Amino acid sequence: MKSVLFFGLSVLVSFSISYKSYADEPLIKIAVGEARTKKSIVAFPIITASNDGTGTLRSTREIVMEDLSFSGLFDFLSPSAFIENPSTSGITLGSFKMSNWTTIGADFLIKAKGSISGDRIDMELFLYATQSGRQILAKRYKSSVSAARKMAHTISNDVLFALTGKKGPFTSKIAFVSDKTGKKEIYVMDYDGYNPVKVTSRFSHAMAPAWKPDGSEIVFTAITKNNKNVRNHNLFIYNLKSGKIRMISNRAGINSGAAFSPNGQKLALTMSFPGNPEIFLMDPDSKVVQRITNSYGLDVDPAWSHDGKKIAFVSDRPGRPMVYTMDSTGANIQRLTYAGYYNATPTWSPLGNKIAFAGWDAGKFDIFIMDPNGTNIERLTKNMGNNEDPDFAPDGYFLVYSSNRKGKKNLYITNTDNTVHRQITSDFGNCEAPKWSPTE
Repeated sequence: MKSVLFFGLSVLVSFSISYKSYADEPLIKIAVGEARTKKSIVAFPIITASNDGTGTLRSTREIVMEDLSFSGLFDFLSPSAFIENPSTSGITLGSFKMSNWTTIGADFLIKAKGSISGDRIDMELFLYATQSGRQILAKRYKSSVSAARKMAHTISNDVLFALTGKKGPFTSKIAFVSDKTGKKEIYVMDYDGYNPVKVTSRFSHAMAPAWKPDGSEIVFTAITKNNKNVRNHNLFIYNLKSGKIRMISNRAGINSGAAFSPNGQKLALTMSFPGNPEIFLMDPDSKVVQRITNSYGLDVDPAWSHDGKKIAFVSDRPGRPMVYTMDSTGANIQRLTYAGYYNATPTWSPLGNKIAFAGWDAGKFDIFIMDPNGTNIERLTKNMGNNEDPDFAPDGYFLVYSSNRKGKKNLYITNTDNTVHRQITSDFGNCEAPKWSPTE
């Protein structure tokens, strides 16, 4: 069966056409989220191409290799080890010798060829398990040249899914706050730090972006004047398709830290118009709110569980800010953290199996993960400055966070195994409050 996937980049459209569907289950199973002592070895010869004077397909191959290497699951063989000459061999079974690749230790082989005509790319790609000689993936990709980078990320996701049965984060985006212009504004960029786009321009202090689950909108807070002409923490929603921003709450005091429910129908946020910062639920269309916490402490940083049944949050009701969970109705409040001086910004894994948070310990903030009941706490950063604002990728394996380990705040990515560490912003002012989009 043929399937067609369309996705947009500005006004340009890229798409891929699969002419061989995946097996019902992956032929090769690789455990994601479990530490690996041995990475799988991949060979990826140059993409044979016609009319590629700008090196677009060469760059495509490099991006795919960078994505898959970043996953922490794969190492790529150097072309100096190759026996076969890719310019004289084919890419389909029977047109090359699989033994040329098993001999040099490749577990998997990616072969591709393509052509560029005007602004259009046409490419075929095959993925093989070398020991069995089995074809795992066969797919044809078409794209505009300007969307070649996104096509490469799509290939990376396809390869990872074919091998693991799990989607990668490579076509996702990250919203974040930067003061690059001298003002704190909201930006959106590719997961690897490329193609940053400023999506707000009229605020001096925007903060706390969060994605709608379908990726169509971003909710955020900005300090602006309220309806009484007083500077206030007001809540806004930015629509990515139209570029329009609308205010949804300017109640007196704090309207901040909003997070969409998994079905996109509600927001959980902190509001202080009753006098004390508490967690509320809001319908973003009707703007009707419902209070779900009522304590003498400050209740902030709500984060939904993957199924929408629970909300993690931070409260200083015990005297110091600690992480709690409750039902989405506000019932069954449970304290999760007891150690440290200050725990903040919990985020729930899309898999439902972990909560990450920033904890103050030994004079610094660091990133920790724990089970949803507060057990099995693990530290992911140490002795690297202040590390804050963690947020899970849509695959539940990677986290993005902010760190000032090099002076200014930059964004970094690690994984739950704590084996991958990558800086994704540089020379872009102070970057903070990252939030990972859904995978497109």
